[in-house]
Parts: sequence; structure tokens; C-alpha cells
Amino acid sequence: MTPESLKTTAAEIVARLHAAGFAAFWVGGCVRDFLLGSEPHDFDIATDAKPEQVEKLFPRTIPVGKQFGVIIVLVGGQQFQVATFRAEADYQDGRRPEKIEFANAEADAARRDFTVNGLFYDPLTKKIHDWVGGEKDLRAKIIRTIGVAEERFGEDHLRMLRAIRFAARLGFEIEAKTFSAIQALAPKIKIISAERIREELVKLFAPPGGETTALTNYSPASRGLSLLRDSGLLEHILPELAATIACEQSPDFHPEGSVFNHIALMLGKMPAGADELLPWAVLLHDIAKPATGERDAATGKIHFYGHEKIGAEMADDILRRLKFPNREREIIVDCVRHHMQFKDVRQMRKATLRRLLMRATFPLELELHRLDCLGSNGNLEHYHFLVEQAEVLKHLPEIIPLLLNGNDLMALGVAPGKKIGEVLHEIRERQLAEELKTLDEARAWVKRLLAQ
Repeated sequence: MTPESLKTTAAEIVARLHAAGFAAFWVGGCVRDFLLGSEPHDFDIATDAKPEQVEKLFPRTIPVGKQFGVIIVLVGGQQFQVATFRAEADYQDGRRPEKIEFANAEADAARRDFTVNGLFYDPLTKKIHDWVGGEKDLRAKIIRTIGVAEERFGEDHLRMLRAIRFAARLGFEIEAKTFSAIQALAPKIKIISAERIREELVKLFAPPGGETTALTNYSPASRGLSLLRDSGLLEHILPELAATIACEQSPDFHPEGSVFNHIALMLGKMPAGADELLPWAVLLHDIAKPATGERDAATGKIHFYGHEKIGAEMADDILRRLKFPNREREIIVDCVRHHMQFKDVRQMRKATLRRLLMRATFPLELELHRLDCLGSNGNLEHYHFLVEQAEVLKHLPEIIPLLLNGNDLMALGVAPGKKIGEVLHEIRERQLAEELKTLDEARAWVKRLLAQ
């Protein structure tokens, strides 16, 4: 659905509930985004209709959380969450309430997390219902809990991380008492499952998208990293990243100072629409510097020998801990492992350089390198060289497929076994170096090799 048709369908669902005699409103983030002038990506609807009544009104539904009053209504392949007004109490595990009872709209608003997410909107009358002070905080660009902050965060500890995300992505400030409560309760974030934490972090660090903010030159991901540090959450979620805060670097290569500052600057340069894995390559590319840093006694320079290799291992552990999908984890780890190769590209043999250019992860690695430069000394010489070489490679399609395979070699007289692999590797090297360009040249080279 287009944003406009999504909005129209969400209004039609409210209209059908109204026609059946029920109260119904858009609620939560969709109202916040709508009032901020951005297009909501999904719509949640709250009503006094019970789950069974919602199911009777709409032909296609999913009882995803019927016991909590939540029904998914399917229209045109799109899902709309329709939830019965409810009140919650007796949170025991920092996530789920032990008691749930159906209530009125005002009680439903009071159970929500932040005032800017507690607004109710009737798309038919175009009237806002605000029982929690959300309109005022929206105008003032403030993230504030509904009620006592310690109680809201005690109910669901993930709300602390959500406060950071909303503030960072919207360009808002976190109200002082709300932020103090996060700092006091930060260790409790470790109780939350890795999957839920990962989902919040992925949203927090995502490349710039359609955020509506009055700020210019603003980076949600960079601001999010700073808020994680200042709130105390970073050391409990990503302690390896927290270690970069005090990790200094040689000023000749890194005038920006610490590794943490370097990473924050890189996030700040991340372009809109970038690969969704880019922020994670940025966050983890120097993750091993605190563990590998050595200061040269004679020159005073700081070296981080082998940090890319150890960093790849650490990145793999971190991404496993956060339950990243295997393919995403492998791509990010490859970027960490390879990122130091880019400083040597001008000295590489042609074949070695072309293998780098032909890696499946090269576009992501190249963008990581660009940000790495912009977040330090600003020298993009190697970046521009690689862009030129990648363009040259596009016009040499004949070097992409292998000229010969193992069966071809055996037909020419190469004995089966280890020798097959060695000859194939050498053919590939010569092909990438443009020393062998055709099938006939490759066969002639093999025949000469056998003759020797």
C-alpha cells in the first residue's frame, strides 16, 4: 500500500468500528508521526470493542494476542493492530504484566510509555484526545514518561532503550527526571532478551531515513550512540564499544581523538539510504583497538597491530550474542576483517586488487572505508582510486568468469589431485592480471606448464 492508501484504510477501519457503535482511535506512534508531519509506516487502532466483536466485524483477522485484547486486521495484504482499551498491573519480569483488564480510553492512554506516544486521534472527526500531556511535549520536543519514570521503566526495562531511540531519531531531548531514572536503572537492561535489544539497536543506528526534525546536519545514529554512553546503557549492552571511550589514538592519523569519537563521527557522515548493515560495520570495525593498543616508547605513537583480525573475532561474538541472522553477521565480520586492506590498495598487484574489487561485500566495504577517512584525517585518495578501478573492471567482463575448470585441466593432461587447485589458482591470478585473456591463451599456458 502507498502511504496515502494505508492512511485511508486505517481511517476506514475506525469508521467501521464507529458504525457498529464502538469508540475507536488511531493511537501511539502513528499519531505522533502524523502530527510531526511524517508518513506513518503502520497504524495501531484502539477501541472499546472486545476481541470477539472485532473478529465479527472484519472478515480477515489474526488472533495474535487475543488474550491481551489484540487482534490483527488484514486489509489488502497490510496488517493493522486493533486492540481493546486495557489497563495493566503487577509487572513481575521487567516485561509482561501479570494482570490485564479491559478499561476505557483514558486508562489505556495512562498505561503507555511516553507522553508523545499516548495521544489518541479520531481520523473521522479529526480530533486529538490527550489525557497525558503529549501535545505539549510534542511541541517542546521532549521525551517524558507517562507518570513516574521509575515505575514505567520498571514495568518494561526495554522502555529505557526506546527513550534513547525516540530522542535520537526525532531530535528530541529526554526530560531530566526521565533521563535520571534511565541512569539509575540502566543495569536492568541486561534482563531483557538479546532479540529485543537487537531490534531496538537496529532501529536506533539505522541510516537516516524519513525522520522529521527541525535540526539540520543532524545524525540520529551518532546522537543515539552519545545518549547510550551518557545514560549508562552502553556499558551493559555493548561493553566492548564502551571500552573505546577512553581509547586514545595518534593525533597525526586521528585528530578526532578517541576511538569512540572516531566511530561517532563516522556515524554522523552516514548517508541517507545507506546499506542497513553499514552502521554495524562502523560500530565494530575498530572494536579491538582497546585490546591491541600499544604506545611506542621512542615516538609516542599508538599502534593497534592486528586489530582487524581480533576485531573480526570480537565482532562475530558480539553479533552472535545479539542474535543477528547468520548471513548479516558474516557480512559485517568480513567488513571488519578486511577494512585495513584499503590503505595498501595502490601497492597491490593487479590480481590482488581485482579480487578485492570482485568481493561480494566490496560496495559495503568501500563505503565503510569512505566513512573511515571522513571520520579521521579526511583523506579520500584511496577511495577515489578504488572507485576508478571498479569502473575499469565494469568494462572487462571477460575476466569475471573462470577461463578453465577442473575438468578442462584433466582433459589437457593435468593429473587429478592437489595440482588441479594450484593450476586453477595460478590461471585465475594471470587472468585477473590480464596476462591470460582468452580460452586459447589459457589452454596454451597449461600445455607449456605440462611440457616443463
